[in-house]
Amino acid sequence: MIITTTNRIEGRQITEYLGVVSAESVHGINVVRDFFTGVRDFFFFFSKTLERALKEARAEVTDEIRDRAQHLQADAIVGLNFEISMPSGRGGMLVVFVTGTAVRLN
Repeated sequence: MIITTTNRIEGRQITEYLGVVSAESVHGINVVRDFFTGVRDFFFFFSKTLERALKEARAEVTDEIRDRAQHLQADAIVGLNFEISMPSGRGGMLVVFVTGTAVRLN
């Protein structure tokens, strides 16, 4: 399955739009870990903990949206868009939401 952030796939024609597909992932981030992440961010300007959580969440939603598109018998997902938020501020949750359009190609 082709998954792309663009609205078309070079060399392929979209023959049918099957609809919008989406997936979401919510990751809890340990408060103690968050404290040390903040310290690390302050001194090193980089957070391995948040980076790891983000990579895991992004992989989860990509797998899930692929499964949902395959259920529709899609050949591709176009216009993929990731949204990332931390609704509780510096601690607690990381939310990753992805949407795209499932399509059939010729």
